[in-house]
Parts: sequence; structure tokens; C-alpha cells
Amino acid sequence: MTAEIVNLRKARKAAARKSDERAAEANRVTFGERKADKTVRKLETKRAEARHEAGKLDPPADQP
Repeated sequence: MTAEIVNLRKARKAAARKSDERAAEANRVTFGERKADKTVRKLETKRAEARHEAGKLDPPADQP
């Protein structure tokens, strides 16, 4: 019942690579769009939010 021998330097580097890859993936999602695509996405989001807000009911006047 001996444990597997692990080189801690290699383990730390592997963990750092995984962390860096996750950050890179997030950056690709955030910054990986062309400006025209970002503009279209923002307009669609704004339009969807406006459509959602238009469907809300106003509270009765006697209640705050």
C-alpha cells in the first residue's frame, strides 16, 4: 500500500496550466468577438430586455 510518488514541481505546473487554460477560455469568450458581432448581440439583448420589461404588470395604485 504505497502511495504514488508525485513530483510536486510538475504537479504545480500542471495545476497552473489548467488554471491558465480556464482563464484563456473565459477571455476567448469575452474578447473573441468581432466588434460587429458584439454590437448585434448587445442590440438583441437590449431588445429582449425591453420586450421583457414591457410585459410586466404595474402594481396597484393603493400599494407602494
